[in-house]
Amino acid sequence: MKREHPHDAPFSGAVPVQDMLGKVAIITGASRGIGQAIAYHCAAAGARLVLTSSSDASIVGTRDTIKSLGGQVITIATPDGDADRIVSSALGEFGKIDIVVNNAGTTKTGEFLKLSDGDWQDGYATKFFAAMRLCRAAWPALKESRGSVINIGGAGGRTPDQFFTIGGSVNAAVMAFTKALAQQGIQDGVQVNAINPGLIKTDRLKRRISEAAERWNLPEAEAEVRMMTEQKIARFGEPSEIAELIAYIVSKPGRLLQGSLIDADAGFTKGI
Repeated sequence: MKREHPHDAPFSGAVPVQDMLGKVAIITGASRGIGQAIAYHCAAAGARLVLTSSSDASIVGTRDTIKSLGGQVITIATPDGDADRIVSSALGEFGKIDIVVNNAGTTKTGEFLKLSDGDWQDGYATKFFAAMRLCRAAWPALKESRGSVINIGGAGGRTPDQFFTIGGSVNAAVMAFTKALAQQGIQDGVQVNAINPGLIKTDRLKRRISEAAERWNLPEAEAEVRMMTEQKIARFGEPSEIAELIAYIVSKPGRLLQGSLIDADAGFTKGI
């Protein structure tokens, strides 16, 4: 497949293509944002992909773009994150699993006293439990391939906020799970790490920037600068940068990372 991101600038090529060539990667939540960028990057590096999303309609654009560039990909619409179905589909189509990227899952924000038990249950179900179940279902195949797991958490797990109580708690649980599973990974030859993205320019952040620009009566470029200043961060990230970080983690030199919780957040996390 042509080594070029279909929507962003061409890849730098810093990670050798052979590190992903022919590998089979499961990427959850791949219809947009970070998950979509990861899918495009892995496909450009020659990986064969199993992509999941909540509906077929949401993932068709990602699938068709990858296929149009010569990539091998299947997609699975699974709103409840059916781990057994995802794994059996991957093994049935490609015969092995080398990489699992647990990216899916959003959590409701808002005032703590207005968040229901259902909101909390949904947050843990779509992110934490879905990731845990997929790791469990895929583990025998990952053990056989000496593969890699990357859990996508979030900076809120290290820096709690009163309006992000669910997301912060879920992301902290993802980090603890990653550390524990990494110990099993040492025993079984499976690499396990987590990435905590900060403010990444997905559609959600772009909407926040537009809303802030309107609220402050500023051009969007100036609103961006003001938001970064208020958050005390160096800059906003791009989804493709998280994808490139994953490519390094699963490369040969990246195997030094085991149980690492990588803050890709431009300084958002202030604690040690």
